[in-house]
Amino acid sequence: MCISIILPAKNEADALGALLPRMHAQLPDAEIIVVDDGSTDNTASVAEAAGAKVLRHPYSLGNGAAVKAGARSASGDVFIFLDADGQHDPAQIPELLERFNQGYDMVVGARSRGSQASRARLLANMLYNRIASWITGHPILDLTSGFRVVRAELFRRFLYLLPNGFSYPSTITMAFFRSGYTVDYIPITAAQRNGKSHIHPFTDGLRFLLILFKIATLYSPLKIFFPVSVGFVTLGLGNYLYTYLAMNRFTNMSALLISGGILVFMMGLVSEQITALNYRDSDSHK
Repeated sequence: MCISIILPAKNEADALGALLPRMHAQLPDAEIIVVDDGSTDNTASVAEAAGAKVLRHPYSLGNGAAVKAGARSASGDVFIFLDADGQHDPAQIPELLERFNQGYDMVVGARSRGSQASRARLLANMLYNRIASWITGHPILDLTSGFRVVRAELFRRFLYLLPNGFSYPSTITMAFFRSGYTVDYIPITAAQRNGKSHIHPFTDGLRFLLILFKIATLYSPLKIFFPVSVGFVTLGLGNYLYTYLAMNRFTNMSALLISGGILVFMMGLVSEQITALNYRDSDSHK
């Protein structure tokens, strides 16, 4: 088994100086790739001095873009992804590999509650996990964890789906479940990151709200669109019943709500077909 370890990094020179020697100690024969995503410090030189292969972006393209660049360049048939900020402990890599070798297509390090950066982040991740678990019908313990082991061939099939931002872990997780690949979780303890986080609570909070809708559209859009459609139609019929009994007429609001419900359902149906075509296209590359 040939292993490639991929670390997207932006201004992580201090963390990498301590992290890379520990990774070499755990997997001395592994290919280690650090993708320098437009750093303004000496991230690249620190990584090269530690023996890692370095890919450089002239400016920041995003965490997901760095992951995709690393996956395209890697030569291993198994990928290990870690954050470069020191949160993930290389000593836990053997645990993930042991579970992976039991026949899973992807194994994810699921962070404990105490490993979350803040209470707000904990609540947000719990919400993502619950919604994703409901949509897929499988327990998802950590949708956004960046610490994972995955079969390289399968991961590359979904590169076209992965966004350039921070939501690549949720996207690849849902893509694997949608395509019927096996996913499992190993509990991990994430340390406090070294340096300053690149996630901004307000702007990234709004962006992560969009992830909730993306989760649904990646797996089964009708699971979101259909309940919304039923809600609109129910409100329309309720409003019609009220106005008919109270004023003996059918109002424009009733017509608008019922029409809106039908349109939402049709949008969901079209989205479902587009999603199915996307994954059929992926399967054709097997």
